[in-house]
Amino acid sequence: MVLAIDIGNTNIVIGCCDDENVLFMERLTTNHTATELEYSISFKTILDIYGIDKNKISGSIISSVVPSVTDTIKGAVKKICGLDSMIIGPGIKTGLSIKTDNPAQLGSDLVVDAVAGIYEYGAPLVIFDMGTATTISVINESKEYLGTIIMPGMMISLNAMVSGTSQLPKISLDKPKKLIGTNTVECMKSGILYGTASSMDGMIDRIRDEIGEATVVATGGLAGSVVPLCRNKVILDDELLIKGLMIIYNRNS
Repeated sequence: MVLAIDIGNTNIVIGCCDDENVLFMERLTTNHTATELEYSISFKTILDIYGIDKNKISGSIISSVVPSVTDTIKGAVKKICGLDSMIIGPGIKTGLSIKTDNPAQLGSDLVVDAVAGIYEYGAPLVIFDMGTATTISVINESKEYLGTIIMPGMMISLNAMVSGTSQLPKISLDKPKKLIGTNTVECMKSGILYGTASSMDGMIDRIRDEIGEATVVATGGLAGSVVPLCRNKVILDDELLIKGLMIIYNRNS
């Protein structure tokens, strides 16, 4: 089994894979001040919950967009499993052809998403990763990574609206009863959820104007709330990151 970890600005995604099967996937809050031991306890607890024997984990791979936390997580894995983790970065074979101005600037999470997306769904492909920011990765029919679109994430937008006003409350992101709200909470839910879905539909249409028809996939912690509201067909794949990490691990083992 392989332990796969993606360190994001808001959440850390941790999963375990056996061959190509994802055995579990969970999210932890990214804590910049947590110690190696604190992360070790969290990881061990997750493994225990799913009945995973740490002695049967033969490898580990980490992608990260938070460099200050990477070494702490790597140390936590070492403490729990006795393994040196593979880190996505220079020298790691991904098989992805990146056509951006500076390929080294492309976030490791977007690389992993693209590798898994191409493997699972082919190309051309559009991938929405809905986390702290919403990123849109575009891959052409030749399986080349053309570029990215970056937008404020749903929670950033919502938190900015709440903190910048005096009377708007914090809300959950469950689907509103109808589009046109009749109370403050329903109005906010409609705006953030249907507004995001409409933004996704609009970007899909514009991207297709440039590259033609393409499969659209969405992943990330907030994708499940929005994808059902989109008018375009969007495939929801919560496990895309973990699948991509496993593919890259196998290519480098």
